[in-house]
Amino acid sequence: MDAASHLSPLAAAYLERREDMRRFFLARLGGGADVEDLVQELYLKVLGAAGETIENPPAYLYRLASNLMLDRLRRAKRSGARETEWRRTHHAAIGALDVADTPDAESAVIARQRLEKLSKALETLSPVTQRVFRLHKFEGLTHAETAERMGISRSAVEKHVSLALGHLLKRVGP
Repeated sequence: MDAASHLSPLAAAYLERREDMRRFFLARLGGGADVEDLVQELYLKVLGAAGETIENPPAYLYRLASNLMLDRLRRAKRSGARETEWRRTHHAAIGALDVADTPDAESAVIARQRLEKLSKALETLSPVTQRVFRLHKFEGLTHAETAERMGISRSAVEKHVSLALGHLLKRVGP
């Protein structure tokens, strides 16, 4: 008597179609570790259903596979929504740049003090240099966009930004 004779009809269907199930997941999800995980998870489900009477094991196997895949996609969607909400409440963004997690209290105080020093140092620059610097560094405009907005050359924007950075480095430090 061989080992296959001790298997449930569903387990036998799984073993016969394991590669088909892998391709089933692969066709719907693309590559990656999820496919192998789902194939293994499907096997665990098959083992869990060993005592049940199933009229059409291959059809039941595909139904199990579809449900597993849908559950995985739903979990990923919920997880993505939680991650998005968490990032929205715990991260800051400047333009399209994701800056950082919410800092601890000491870091926040140090950053606030540094920002005050930076603002005061920025106020000592000419109004044109201040505006160029703010448009480029704070609003995220490119040199060309800043030049167009202010009606000056791109070279002038580069010089103002360089002047402002040098000045701020001297006054505030790196």
